[in-house]
Amino acid sequence: MLTSLHMKNFKAWKDTGPIKLAPLTVIFGANSAGKSSLGHLLLALKQTTLSADRKRPLHLGDDNALIDLGTFAECLHNHDLQNALEFELGWKTPGKELEARDPLSKKKFAGDELKISVTLSADAKQQPRVDKLTYQLLSKSVGQLAVNYSRDEKGKLEIESNEYKFVRNTGRSWPLDEPDKFYRISDQSRARFQNAEFLSDFALNTEAALKSIYYLGPLREHPKRIYSWSGETPESVGQKGEFAVAAILAASAQDRKLNRGPKKHLTRFDAFIAQWLKDLGIIESFEVKPVAEGRKEYEVVVKTHATASKVKITDVGFGVSQVLPALVQVFYCPPNSTILMEQPEIHLHPQVQAELADVFISATQARENTKERNVQLIVESHSEHFLNRLQRRIAEGAVAPEDVAVYFCRRAGSATELEPLRLNMFGEIENWPENFFGDEMADIAGRTLAAMQRKKELAKEAANDAGSH
Repeated sequence: MLTSLHMKNFKAWKDTGPIKLAPLTVIFGANSAGKSSLGHLLLALKQTTLSADRKRPLHLGDDNALIDLGTFAECLHNHDLQNALEFELGWKTPGKELEARDPLSKKKFAGDELKISVTLSADAKQQPRVDKLTYQLLSKSVGQLAVNYSRDEKGKLEIESNEYKFVRNTGRSWPLDEPDKFYRISDQSRARFQNAEFLSDFALNTEAALKSIYYLGPLREHPKRIYSWSGETPESVGQKGEFAVAAILAASAQDRKLNRGPKKHLTRFDAFIAQWLKDLGIIESFEVKPVAEGRKEYEVVVKTHATASKVKITDVGFGVSQVLPALVQVFYCPPNSTILMEQPEIHLHPQVQAELADVFISATQARENTKERNVQLIVESHSEHFLNRLQRRIAEGAVAPEDVAVYFCRRAGSATELEPLRLNMFGEIENWPENFFGDEMADIAGRTLAAMQRKKELAKEAANDAGSH
């Protein structure tokens, strides 16, 4: 689970400041304020770990990538190549503690959280180059070990740590190589030392954290009358939700069972999703079934209310097919995943937007086959109804304030500011931003004044009509 993010000189962001990431993190703000850029960097980091090109520090994207950020200059704040792109990302290491052992001194460092800090600047060809790479190992948020891999004034790479003494192999002092991608100190560079092998574990842990990030965009695929499934297990529902039905079939075939939290009833995946759709008030029943025995074609059949006939998903409102990928993704992803989601409330009735908050709270608390899933959601939203329900559930004690983080993005000249909203145990926002959801009071006052003026005009017209008679 990601714990923190800090970016400098990335797109609209001069400096985000430290961002605490909770199990449920929600980001609000005006259009084009820079909300999406927070997720864009994470996607760029993920696709870099997936890239076969070890020499490319940052995979900015292409037609087949998770995201295409264009050139390095286009990624930089104000497109200024004199700026360096800096970021720091922290995450909890799942399972047992991560250890760094010194085979020479026998000293051991252990922690449950890892942070990586990277500085990327433009080289002579205007391509990103790693100037500094730092790993920090923390235990219960207290630093245990920090390792810096950075350039000196002459551009020569060096490795150093205040807590750990790296010992060179005897013989010629060979120069250290460029990092592999942005996060991995190469095999050749580690081999220059007698006790640097643990850095490979740090890199592997970084890859695991970034590969566990999944993304669902704001535009969803249109529903189909027929879906094909040959038994494969998709990694996710896809960026447009195109694999949502295949994911339902795969999870059900594997007999995956989930519940909504501790001491709740375990239900097979397809029935679990169907029950949520019903509870959201969208439809009465939902079923994915084969068109014919032994065929790989399937259809999605729904009932809109108890007495209605069963129809295909293409024959009902657009809301079902829009919310289905979001619903499936948060429960389908592997344990310890982070889900990035943009505007899941699109095309949904205000009441369903509110209910969606309950779905996401449940997703962070759900268990699969009796084990906690520890899923994290980072949601970009415009929905006041979603936030109202979230505040209510905090007040009711259904979710702890520390398990929720809410931010508000606003433009400040050429840069963007990110304001953390303070939610107390009563679900109250203690620092409500100006124009958070527009100027509601101005609309109310304007409507009242307009009504009064209109009533005066009508009264005057009535008086004139009476006088004329």
